[in-house]
Amino acid sequence: MYAAEITAARELVAEACALTRRVQNEVVANADSLTKGDRSPVTLADLTVQAVMGHRLAERFPGDAFLAEEDSGSLKVSPTMAEKVGALARTAIPEMDDGQIAAALDRGNHPGGAEGRHWVLDPVDGTKGFLRGQQYAIALALVNEGRVVVGALGCPNLPAPNERGNGDGWIFHAARSCGAWATPCGGGETMAAMVDSITDSTQAAFCESVEAAHAAHSVQAGIARRLGITLEPYRIDSQCKYAVLARGEASIYLRLPRDESYREKVWDHAAGAIVIEEAGGRVSDLDGNALDFSKGRRLATGRGIIATNGILHDQVLEACRAELAR
Repeated sequence: MYAAEITAARELVAEACALTRRVQNEVVANADSLTKGDRSPVTLADLTVQAVMGHRLAERFPGDAFLAEEDSGSLKVSPTMAEKVGALARTAIPEMDDGQIAAALDRGNHPGGAEGRHWVLDPVDGTKGFLRGQQYAIALALVNEGRVVVGALGCPNLPAPNERGNGDGWIFHAARSCGAWATPCGGGETMAAMVDSITDSTQAAFCESVEAAHAAHSVQAGIARRLGITLEPYRIDSQCKYAVLARGEASIYLRLPRDESYREKVWDHAAGAIVIEEAGGRVSDLDGNALDFSKGRRLATGRGIIATNGILHDQVLEACRAELAR
């Protein structure tokens, strides 16, 4: 089941990895092109990936809807950005004109929900990692009747297992009840992705964001103390955290809520969640409920994210509740 969708997701994410690498290498690496706070390179990558993916998905699965982060508004505001996006998109699809680019971007305005099929895309997850020339992810998932059934997670700079820093990149993919798999971006043997089997929380490691503001490092340190964790956290940007958890290099990833009202965006977790679950782990909100992708463009019914190897999940839930109740 979903064989065509899995193949398409892997191919499209691989194409997106190549496009974003080009921007990261040619634009971000040129420090003279950036000023403090300049987000233009990641905007270029975001818009190009979404335009190319929106166009490709419409060709391959014309009956499927598309939900993504961006729209064509940025092209209308900046003719320079529109020109750059057009040039980069045409390196992938030479016949793609400006009208098709705008239309492909705006296909992403789908509201989501529980009916039918729609693809969910985060074209560049991990803005600061991308701009630092480090880790970021391209995340694509298929939601059918409100449930994620296929996911592909491209991590263009991820190193080989158990290595740190930048590497040649990996693509993870999963389908419901079919397992999770990882393939080097440059080609090579596809291997099963499996979470670790640690049962003693004192032997576990957290995976958390590089940016302290994203991860609430002090709160997570308190949770770690409750679990007896002493290992240094694996700090990495973006949904790459789901990837390293899926291949057993960490046991726990937390996304604590910014406040009581904040709800996560579906594109930040759809692909990563199915990869973890099919790798043998568990993903829930802070109340222990499975993530609900049927409510629209946000995970409207749950606070925060907890992803673990599954074995430690209930212990982590209890530690989170205790620490957040302080």
